[in-house]
Amino acid sequence: MTDAARNKALASQARHVYLEALVRGLAPVAGVLNEAAQQLLLLPAEYAVMVARRDGVAAWMRHGPAWQSAFVAGLRHAVSHGVAEARQAMGRASQSGPLSLVDDDTIEREIIGSRLSLAMMDKASWEFTDLRTRMHQLEQLDELPAHDLLRAPVVAGLALDAWYRSGLSPSEWQMLKSTLHAEFSLLLGEAYHETNRWLIQQGVLPEVDLRPFIRRAGNSAATAHRPSTRQELSGGHEETRYMARQVAPVAARSQASRAAEEVMQLLQRVVGRQVPGFAATVSPSAGYRTVSPAGVAPSRQPAPGTAGRPSQMGSASPRLAAAINHAQEALQRRPVAGSGPEVEAPAPQQLEEIKARNQAFKQVLKQAADTPAERATIEIVALLFQSILQEERIPAAVRVWFARLQMPVLRVAVSEPDFFAEAEHPARALIDRMGSCVMGFNTSAGSGVGEALEREIKRIVQVVEAYPDTGRRVFQTVLTEFEKFLDHYFENENQASRKGVSLAQQVEQRETLAIQFTIELRKMLNEVPVQDGVREFLFHVWADVLAVTAVRSGAQSDNTKTMKRAAADLIWSASAKVSREERAEVIRRLPPLLKTLRDGMGHAGLPSAKQDEQIRALNNSLAAAFTAKTAAIPRERLDELMDQLQALDALLPEAGGLEINESLVRDLSGHETEDLEVVAEGGSSPTPAMLAWAKELQVGGWYMLDYRGRNEAVQLAWRGMRHQLTLFVSPKGRGVLFQLSRLAAFLQAGLLLPAQDEALTVKATRNALAKLDVDPTRLLS
Repeated sequence: MTDAARNKALASQARHVYLEALVRGLAPVAGVLNEAAQQLLLLPAEYAVMVARRDGVAAWMRHGPAWQSAFVAGLRHAVSHGVAEARQAMGRASQSGPLSLVDDDTIEREIIGSRLSLAMMDKASWEFTDLRTRMHQLEQLDELPAHDLLRAPVVAGLALDAWYRSGLSPSEWQMLKSTLHAEFSLLLGEAYHETNRWLIQQGVLPEVDLRPFIRRAGNSAATAHRPSTRQELSGGHEETRYMARQVAPVAARSQASRAAEEVMQLLQRVVGRQVPGFAATVSPSAGYRTVSPAGVAPSRQPAPGTAGRPSQMGSASPRLAAAINHAQEALQRRPVAGSGPEVEAPAPQQLEEIKARNQAFKQVLKQAADTPAERATIEIVALLFQSILQEERIPAAVRVWFARLQMPVLRVAVSEPDFFAEAEHPARALIDRMGSCVMGFNTSAGSGVGEALEREIKRIVQVVEAYPDTGRRVFQTVLTEFEKFLDHYFENENQASRKGVSLAQQVEQRETLAIQFTIELRKMLNEVPVQDGVREFLFHVWADVLAVTAVRSGAQSDNTKTMKRAAADLIWSASAKVSREERAEVIRRLPPLLKTLRDGMGHAGLPSAKQDEQIRALNNSLAAAFTAKTAAIPRERLDELMDQLQALDALLPEAGGLEINESLVRDLSGHETEDLEVVAEGGSSPTPAMLAWAKELQVGGWYMLDYRGRNEAVQLAWRGMRHQLTLFVSPKGRGVLFQLSRLAAFLQAGLLLPAQDEALTVKATRNALAKLDVDPTRLLS
């Protein structure tokens, strides 16, 4: 068999794999629709709406099976005889004859179909791009035919034809629209993924990376890590097992990190098809190699050991560099209002002026470019900033300053192709960090951005503009400065967060000191025969008492020395007492010792019931000492322990080098005050990916928190103890403190949702890819 014949056979088989994946996935879709229809009947509504829902659900239950059968028949007919004949068989062929006006029903049907296809491609575009590339390799066609079943609009058209033919109407479709859109997007994405996987097994373009199929929830990044309804109904299938095999070996990383890397990879591939000279680079975060299109040699390959260093494409050509400088100078001249040269125009007016200038500058810059790669870079950066400047959740006054970063970013992108390969490139990270701080939930309602924050963004932009030839270094420098500013801003300048941060820092100081005391006490008692009950009391209770006393009274205060002496007396009292004199001494010392222990626990905030519980446990340990069931501590070792306890502060490990893990962080619920809530419950045991996500959250980001009957916007204001503690504050100043595992559990349960599903520049890149997918020629035009 010739290569052409083999490729044709593979393409035909791939379409049948695709068909069977669609048919196989349709039954669970119908099940989910049945469940959604039943749930609608349980929702409260006015009488007329309730009656309409009841009639719609009855119609769906009556005609739903017929729709499923008709849809499957239409899909099979389309593969065997073509889409046009399939639609004719279903009564939707275009009628030949005199031209006439299109009726309203036809227009409505086309609108419904268009919305369905857009919803499907919103989730399946990456898989479709890979599949289209592989089919192009097999069939040698410039583009898939418009009526190809692989296209989402064709599948949507067949689904609607079957819908109407089975007796269902637009009203039932509207009733189930959200579920239909969600399930069809999953169905198509799974079919694309299954077909890609089969083609890779046949050796068709394996270098186009097949990403494990990741479901993205519509409104919550958290729910993307939970199984879909279809998986729950089907109990898992081969696809799910395949996903597990693919994901298991990968180190724990959040979905946001993986998705950002995938967007960068996809951008490289899409642009590489149009511009073979576009950079192939290595991402330092994941170590993946971005491959060039089939048959095109990569323009650069990093030498061994150079992964993670910027790939230098060289500076922009002289004409382009001059054009960029001219454009930057023009953007720095802010538009003025008509009333006089000294009065700046309002921010919205400035934005409109900037958008018009940017469009004109883009054409000038492209004319000044010397290479296709430079022209493509200009287009991509323009698309990125077009998306950023259209982000309504960023106040207009801040977007004006973001706009002035376009030329500095373009200068970096031309000279450092890593900008298009690294999601964490300093220029991207700076824009993302500044954007996350101002993209709250209430900016449109007039809550605005703090003057200090807006002033800092302005300063950063001006610094970047002042150093045009330093590349990524200036972005890295101002990014570090911005992060330091945020710490100072939330601690000292932001009225809502100042008190909460102060309280959280007090908690951190106390907890860090308690951990230090615990570590040193464990070392001290490692080889000393101390009864287990006493040992646990010293580690889990008395270490905290020592920390609280040291924080409040000072490490060398009399109170702190009294608490250390109590620890030494407790160790001595719990050791074996074989003589009558020793037992009498214990009985004499015991009442003041127990009083000191109670005072210390009360001073540390332990409730009375907990104090009673600890005292009872200690009494049992002391009773064991009286009956000589514990080993005796030599007098010399006991004296040595006394001296060590008195000098405990000098023995503590340095907090800066302290390794803090989850096992050392204790229950913080005792720290709760009127102004600081401590999250002690909620959510389930988090996955490693969720813990990774929780560690990635950065100061300044906005979230929606569902806790204690309130659902409100909060901002991440502080992180401490090596990210083991995280503080969120509401605009009214309410502080909510999380430990790492509880924070990850809330993210996993969807009780804490980010204002942004993805970083600002990642979203902008995705929007740019959508426009390039529609018209890839704009890269070089």
